[in-house]
Amino acid sequence: MAPRDAVDAVIADMREHRITADGTGLFTVTRRIGLLCHLASGLAAGTEYQLAPNSRGLPPSETLGQAAGRLGRAIAHYTQALTPRVPLAQPGAKDTLQRQLDALDHHSRLRVHLDDAGVALEAARACLDVPHRAPAASPSATAPVSLPAAQHRRRA
Repeated sequence: MAPRDAVDAVIADMREHRITADGTGLFTVTRRIGLLCHLASGLAAGTEYQLAPNSRGLPPSETLGQAAGRLGRAIAHYTQALTPRVPLAQPGAKDTLQRQLDALDHHSRLRVHLDDAGVALEAARACLDVPHRAPAASPSATAPVSLPAAQHRRRA
Protein backbone atom coordinates (compact mmCIF):
# COMPACT_ATOMS: atom_id res chain seq x y z
CA MET A 1 0.00 0.00 0.00
CA ALA A 2 1.31 3.45 -0.83
CA PRO A 3 2.15 5.65 2.19
CA ARG A 4 -0.66 8.11 1.44
CA ASP A 5 -3.19 5.30 1.08
CA ALA A 6 -2.07 3.84 4.40
CA VAL A 7 -2.54 7.19 6.18
CA ASP A 8 -5.95 7.53 4.48
CA ALA A 9 -6.89 4.08 5.83
CA VAL A 10 -6.02 5.12 9.39
CA ILE A 11 -7.99 8.37 9.00
CA ALA A 12 -10.97 6.37 7.68
CA ASP A 13 -10.63 4.03 10.68
CA MET A 14 -10.75 7.09 12.95
CA ARG A 15 -13.98 8.24 11.36
CA GLU A 16 -15.62 4.81 11.38
CA HIS A 17 -14.54 3.68 14.85
CA ARG A 18 -14.98 6.54 17.28
CA ILE A 19 -13.39 6.25 20.71
CA THR A 20 -16.20 5.65 23.19
CA ALA A 21 -16.43 5.78 26.98
CA ASP A 22 -17.16 2.06 27.30
CA GLY A 23 -14.65 -0.79 27.36
CA THR A 24 -14.35 -0.98 23.58
CA GLY A 25 -12.91 2.53 23.47
CA LEU A 26 -9.80 1.36 25.30
CA PHE A 27 -9.36 -1.43 22.76
CA THR A 28 -9.76 1.05 19.90
CA VAL A 29 -7.11 3.39 21.34
CA THR A 30 -4.58 0.58 21.78
CA ARG A 31 -5.35 -0.85 18.32
CA ARG A 32 -4.88 2.55 16.73
CA ILE A 33 -1.55 3.03 18.52
CA GLY A 34 -0.44 -0.28 16.98
CA LEU A 35 -1.56 0.79 13.51
CA LEU A 36 0.23 4.11 13.76
CA CYS A 37 3.44 2.52 15.06
CA HIS A 38 3.42 0.10 12.15
CA LEU A 39 2.78 2.90 9.68
CA ALA A 40 5.47 5.18 11.15
CA SER A 41 8.04 2.40 11.03
CA GLY A 42 7.07 1.71 7.42
CA LEU A 43 7.58 5.37 6.51
CA ALA A 44 10.93 5.39 8.30
CA ALA A 45 11.97 2.29 6.36
CA GLY A 46 10.77 3.95 3.16
CA THR A 47 12.95 6.92 4.00
CA GLU A 48 15.96 4.64 4.32
CA TYR A 49 15.19 2.85 1.06
CA GLN A 50 14.69 6.16 -0.71
CA LEU A 51 18.21 7.11 0.28
CA ALA A 52 19.52 3.89 -1.28
CA PRO A 53 20.23 3.80 -5.00
CA ASN A 54 17.66 2.51 -7.48
CA SER A 55 14.58 3.16 -5.33
CA ARG A 56 11.49 4.27 -7.19
CA GLY A 57 7.83 4.82 -6.57
CA LEU A 58 8.17 6.43 -3.14
CA PRO A 59 7.82 10.08 -2.25
CA PRO A 60 11.12 11.84 -1.55
CA SER A 61 12.86 10.83 1.67
CA GLU A 62 12.32 14.30 3.16
CA THR A 63 8.56 13.94 2.64
CA LEU A 64 8.53 10.47 4.19
CA GLY A 65 10.56 11.70 7.16
CA GLN A 66 8.20 14.63 7.77
CA ALA A 67 5.17 12.37 7.58
CA ALA A 68 6.78 9.85 9.98
CA GLY A 69 7.42 12.69 12.44
CA ARG A 70 3.80 13.78 12.31
CA LEU A 71 2.68 10.19 12.82
CA GLY A 72 4.94 10.11 15.87
CA ARG A 73 2.97 13.06 17.24
CA ALA A 74 -0.28 11.20 16.62
CA ILE A 75 1.13 8.16 18.46
CA ALA A 76 2.11 10.39 21.38
CA HIS A 77 -1.39 11.87 21.58
CA TYR A 78 -3.07 8.46 21.46
CA THR A 79 -0.71 7.24 24.16
CA GLN A 80 -1.57 10.28 26.29
CA ALA A 81 -5.24 9.52 25.67
CA LEU A 82 -4.77 6.23 27.52
CA THR A 83 -4.35 8.05 30.85
CA PRO A 84 -7.84 9.60 30.94
CA ARG A 85 -9.29 6.64 29.04
CA VAL A 86 -8.38 3.92 31.56
CA PRO A 87 -10.49 5.31 34.47
CA LEU A 88 -13.49 5.56 32.13
CA ALA A 89 -13.25 1.84 31.38
CA GLN A 90 -13.25 0.75 35.03
CA PRO A 91 -16.45 -0.93 36.20
CA GLY A 92 -18.60 1.30 38.39
CA ALA A 93 -16.76 4.43 37.29
CA LYS A 94 -20.00 6.45 37.38
CA ASP A 95 -21.35 5.36 40.79
CA THR A 96 -20.77 8.51 42.83
CA LEU A 97 -21.06 12.20 42.14
CA GLN A 98 -17.28 12.58 42.52
CA ARG A 99 -16.66 9.84 39.97
CA GLN A 100 -19.08 11.50 37.58
CA LEU A 101 -17.23 14.81 37.98
CA ASP A 102 -13.91 13.04 37.44
CA ALA A 103 -15.37 11.40 34.35
CA LEU A 104 -16.14 14.85 32.90
CA ASP A 105 -12.49 15.83 33.34
CA HIS A 106 -11.34 12.53 31.82
CA HIS A 107 -13.67 13.00 28.84
CA SER A 108 -12.36 16.53 28.31
CA ARG A 109 -8.69 15.45 28.38
CA LEU A 110 -9.47 12.45 26.18
CA ARG A 111 -11.15 14.67 23.60
CA VAL A 112 -8.18 17.07 23.51
CA HIS A 113 -5.69 14.26 22.87
CA LEU A 114 -7.87 12.58 20.26
CA ASP A 115 -8.44 15.86 18.44
CA ASP A 116 -4.70 16.60 18.48
CA ALA A 117 -4.00 13.10 17.15
CA GLY A 118 -6.43 13.77 14.30
CA VAL A 119 -4.65 17.05 13.50
CA ALA A 120 -1.29 15.25 13.41
CA LEU A 121 -2.69 12.58 11.08
CA GLU A 122 -4.11 15.19 8.73
CA ALA A 123 -0.70 16.93 8.72
CA ALA A 124 0.97 13.62 7.82
CA ARG A 125 -1.49 13.17 4.99
CA ALA A 126 -0.88 16.71 3.77
CA CYS A 127 2.87 15.95 3.63
CA LEU A 128 2.23 12.88 1.52
CA ASP A 129 -0.34 14.65 -0.65
CA VAL A 130 2.29 16.88 -2.23
CA PRO A 131 3.00 15.55 -5.72
CA HIS A 132 6.52 14.26 -5.99
CA ARG A 133 8.79 14.32 -8.96
CA ALA A 134 10.18 11.22 -10.55
CA PRO A 135 13.78 10.64 -9.55
CA ALA A 136 16.11 12.49 -11.85
CA ALA A 137 18.48 10.46 -13.94
CA SER A 138 21.89 10.44 -12.36
CA PRO A 139 24.54 12.23 -14.35
CA SER A 140 26.73 9.86 -16.21
CA ALA A 141 30.17 9.39 -14.81
CA THR A 142 32.83 11.10 -16.78
CA ALA A 143 35.66 9.03 -18.12
CA PRO A 144 39.01 9.68 -16.47
CA VAL A 145 41.13 12.06 -18.40
CA SER A 146 44.40 10.56 -19.54
CA LEU A 147 47.48 12.62 -19.36
CA PRO A 148 49.59 13.09 -22.46
CA ALA A 149 52.26 10.44 -22.87
CA ALA A 150 54.96 13.06 -22.45
CA GLN A 151 53.92 13.64 -18.82
CA HIS A 152 54.23 9.95 -18.01
CA ARG A 153 57.88 9.69 -19.12
CA ARG A 154 60.60 10.12 -16.65
CA ARG A 155 63.17 12.68 -17.37
CA ALA A 156 66.56 11.20 -17.72
